[in-house]
Amino acid sequence: MVEWSLVTNQPAALAAAVLAVGILLGYLVGKLNKRLLTAAGIPESVEGTPFERTAQSLGTSTVTIVARLSSWFVYGVALLTAVHIAQLFSAERFWLRVTEFVPRLFIAALVLVVGFVVADKAELMASERLRGIKLPEVGLLPRVIKYSVLYIASLVALDQIGVNTDALIVLLAVYAFALVFLGGLAFKDFLASGAAGVYLLLNQPYGIGDSVRIGDHEGIVQEVDVFVTHIENDEEEFIVPNSRVLENGIVRIRD
Repeated sequence: MVEWSLVTNQPAALAAAVLAVGILLGYLVGKLNKRLLTAAGIPESVEGTPFERTAQSLGTSTVTIVARLSSWFVYGVALLTAVHIAQLFSAERFWLRVTEFVPRLFIAALVLVVGFVVADKAELMASERLRGIKLPEVGLLPRVIKYSVLYIASLVALDQIGVNTDALIVLLAVYAFALVFLGGLAFKDFLASGAAGVYLLLNQPYGIGDSVRIGDHEGIVQEVDVFVTHIENDEEEFIVPNSRVLENGIVRIRD
């Protein structure tokens, strides 16, 4: 009777041992990943992004979320292994589906986290690079970049968990076409200013310190970049798109 009891309890005891080892291993994996991510400089890379600020407001961080995802993945595998050993589910098909789905779910969650971080970082970088361009259309570019990255990350995540993304891919193609077509219309002044700026920088009809008149604006040139020309006088500063410089013409004022 004692031997029969021991044999009967072996799967349950083994399942409990596997679960305990899995919990310990998941905890150690999370700690190790957090240290590796910190050593790789990830906290500094994501600092200031909206995702990181949201995570901090909840008492956590991007690095902690990624580390916990790795821990939860190990916990899930350990739990499913323990359930299988204890023979709580006898259907092998169920077990195979679960073992296929859990890694995909982990990758999908990781892709979404990385997608949010990359989208926020791309938006910040684009805003920083375009800050000096005083054209109204430019303010839309960082948002377009952010939501494009998020859309692609969502597609990858949904594909990982087996969702049919064919319709979303078609929608992405339509979105890309609309972005190029409507972007060409909306940013025609922006593109024209860029082309005019290249011409002005190559030919240099005026330079910093020259006294000029461009249309109704008159002053001393302070800066010339690819998109705009900065001129100022004693009372005002003018930021003139380079396309208007070529349209209105340039008058150099001699002392």
